[in-house]
Amino acid sequence: MSRLRFTFDNQFVQQLPADGISENYPRQVQGACYSWAKPKQMQAPAVVSYSTEAAALIDLSEADCQSSDFTAIFSGNKPAEGMQPYASCYGGHQFGNWAGQLGDGRAINLGEVINQQGERWAIQLKGAGPTPYSRTADGLAVLRSSIREFLCSEAMYHLGVPTTRALSLMTTGEQVVRDVMYNGNPAPEPGAVVCRLAPSFSRFGHAQYYAQQDGDLLKQFVDYTISTDFPHLIRDGMPLGKDTYLNWFEEISTSTCDMIVHWMRVGFVHGVMNTDNMSILGLTIDYGPYGWLESYDPNWTPNTTDAAHHRYAFGQQAQIAHWNLYQLANAIYPLIEDVPPLEKLLNDYADRYAEQWLLMMCKKLGFSTVNKESDSELIKQLLAFFSLHETDMTIFYRRLANLASSENGLDIEQAIEQLNPAFYPDSLPDEIKKTLSDWLTRYWQRRQKDPLTAEQRVALMNQVNPKYVLRNYLAQLAIDKSEQGDHSGVNELLEVLRRPYDEQPEKEHLNQKRPDWAKHKVGCSMLSCSS
Repeated sequence: MSRLRFTFDNQFVQQLPADGISENYPRQVQGACYSWAKPKQMQAPAVVSYSTEAAALIDLSEADCQSSDFTAIFSGNKPAEGMQPYASCYGGHQFGNWAGQLGDGRAINLGEVINQQGERWAIQLKGAGPTPYSRTADGLAVLRSSIREFLCSEAMYHLGVPTTRALSLMTTGEQVVRDVMYNGNPAPEPGAVVCRLAPSFSRFGHAQYYAQQDGDLLKQFVDYTISTDFPHLIRDGMPLGKDTYLNWFEEISTSTCDMIVHWMRVGFVHGVMNTDNMSILGLTIDYGPYGWLESYDPNWTPNTTDAAHHRYAFGQQAQIAHWNLYQLANAIYPLIEDVPPLEKLLNDYADRYAEQWLLMMCKKLGFSTVNKESDSELIKQLLAFFSLHETDMTIFYRRLANLASSENGLDIEQAIEQLNPAFYPDSLPDEIKKTLSDWLTRYWQRRQKDPLTAEQRVALMNQVNPKYVLRNYLAQLAIDKSEQGDHSGVNELLEVLRRPYDEQPEKEHLNQKRPDWAKHKVGCSMLSCSS
């Protein structure tokens, strides 16, 4: 055993039923919430990077992260005392169709740690080998997708977006064969393992799958989830009933809504919002073919599998989350058996999203108050401009904060010059320039009516408009270097993304719009679900 000590309290496996078969081979699992599964022994694991902030969540120091025990444990090669590795069983809708059993096909849960503050953190390895839910796959992951998951998990946390966390990223010393674009060209790539942390990895798909099997199994899972992850909903001595389940669903709806508003704020596109990729805690989970809007396009999806229908495009994310909540409501209906209150909560989601989205957009524009009718129109006009001329939204909003007035008010030419680095290409055609000029005039007039001082407005805008995000081409450049054995790009991005709202003048090269070479490059513009 290792010298690294953890306090494991593995309630998931202690309270929920296990698969009766202990052998690790692909199969359909009924009447159980998980199957036992041990990580594969890797040939030569080595640390690429780790997050000190995530490590602190399970009481690990920087020295701990640099130890041989850390490498052995979080690559899956050596168990820590108290670990009980397993893969959980769930189903889900994929691209709108019920897919049946899915489960942790590429993830192995090591257990749940209670830290010194009394917080519960589930530990999971992604890419650590096959499980009974791997179907025909190998349960492994490659370096490129693992870099993307590791960096984006931590980037989202520092942006203030609800997310699972990433503790470590390791290479395995082995090659993994993948067909990157599903076009018949498989090739070996470096293997890797990411260690993820979350209070819980439970998904909408857990409830969905159990509901299709057995009402008692559904109730057992939901009651466990409420008692473990939502204990504040339980009244002393009172059994769980209809009101508790409705309150639970309301919290899931609210947290899911708020998560999507954050995605829209920073320009994040998940890319594969299947119900099995929706966290019961409203956390961003499963960073697969995600992407960041570079030129603003509500119809853009990074997922090649979604290229024909754009189901999971940027502008569809709120509606898809709503649809997914409908599926969860259908699954838990047997516990409630009352349609109107569930319908009301689903309608409340739509109302809340509209309200929170408008409030978020007003903050991005530097308004401390909301005038629903006029501000909605102003925002609509801005987004219409974005659709007329390719605009990098991250750079645009950040530079908008620095518009300055003269004695005669806003100098339009100067304002456009200030915003120019956000445009593809830099020079605006006259007609487009006039559209922007008209919008800037209206925007400036609205800004003058807001009670904030200039300094307060800049502070507000710079709190919600990041300067640094995990741009698709930056991630790909880091991947290209790492695949050659140079991990400096990964660690540079990790460090910069720890302070995404700070100026960091020495890192200005990481705040540039997408270069031409990246517009259609694999990994920069489109990705597949391939690991």
